[in-house]
Amino acid sequence: MQIYLIIINIISFLLYGIDKYKAKHEKWRIPEYILLLSGLIGGSIGSILGMVTFRHKTKKIKFKVLNILFLIIQIIILKNL
Repeated sequence: MQIYLIIINIISFLLYGIDKYKAKHEKWRIPEYILLLSGLIGGSIGSILGMVTFRHKTKKIKFKVLNILFLIIQIIILKNL
């Protein structure tokens, strides 16, 4: 479980960085649902760090709220395992 969480958080973080790069260079973008899905399936910390580090999707309330909600849910789930 720990290895999975480390990997999915690294992937989530990288997805935000890659999407920011693509946005700046007007290239094909990663769909928003993929970015959010990566947070939902365990990568919420990586998603939040990616948002802050790359200053990407920080103006979209949906991303802020959902990633924080995903993190809270994941903490609750992990606490009860």
